[in-house]
Amino acid sequence: MIAAPLPATQLWRLTLIGAFSFLAVWTLAVYAGLTSRAFLPAPWDVVNRFVQLLVQPFAGFVLHEHLLSSLRRFGMGFALAVVVGIPLGLLMAWFRWLDRLITPAFEAVRFVAPIAWVPFAALWFGTGIGGPVLIIFMGAFPPVLINTYRGARQVDRKYIEAARMLGANAWRVMTQVLLPAAVPSIVAGLRISAGLGWQSLVGAELIVASSGVGYLMVKGQASVSTATVMCGMLAIGVVGLVIDVVLRRAHAAIEKKRGI
Repeated sequence: MIAAPLPATQLWRLTLIGAFSFLAVWTLAVYAGLTSRAFLPAPWDVVNRFVQLLVQPFAGFVLHEHLLSSLRRFGMGFALAVVVGIPLGLLMAWFRWLDRLITPAFEAVRFVAPIAWVPFAALWFGTGIGGPVLIIFMGAFPPVLINTYRGARQVDRKYIEAARMLGANAWRVMTQVLLPAAVPSIVAGLRISAGLGWQSLVGAELIVASSGVGYLMVKGQASVSTATVMCGMLAIGVVGLVIDVVLRRAHAAIEKKRGI
């Protein structure tokens, strides 16, 4: 039996209780001296360091400049995954021979962790923008393609047959029948894709970048500044949450419009 959903006010109350409990345990751990303050800074130490990073350059840039650099790489890799993944998913759903041609290679590649592409990215692009973009693309591309393909394959055949009877060619069927019907599935895939792409970006910047939040964390670790590393993690988490919320609301709006 599924429990009844909790009221919004109660959910917020539980969220706040969880957050304060986490901060309380963290603070107690610091005061209990479980480890050196340099390795486990107090919450307010992290907040102070976060404010400092906003005004004082670290590893060449202030925090928001590192963040903008990361977002630029993410935007390029994610956009490339969308531009390639959606059309290819539609084409594979429509042309069976193309599906059979691409699927074996795709199935082999998609199980390779994005971080495994780091050596190739470093060899091919060095610390240029191409390396992180490649790694982000390899993380974000599979969910876009898979969800587009599945959404298009689940379209009721009668709509396709009706379009063909009205004289629609393959291009019009894909763009006016398959694509609109697959939009909810595509947006759901974009949410997964964005999360994987953002995680892949951070891994890439730890190795093949000279700016960005991941690079800031590497420099923070090299200078034994745990607070700096934690500030980078905080920035990554907040931005990732914002991206997910935006895509989640877009998905909900599309489903509401379609009456799902």
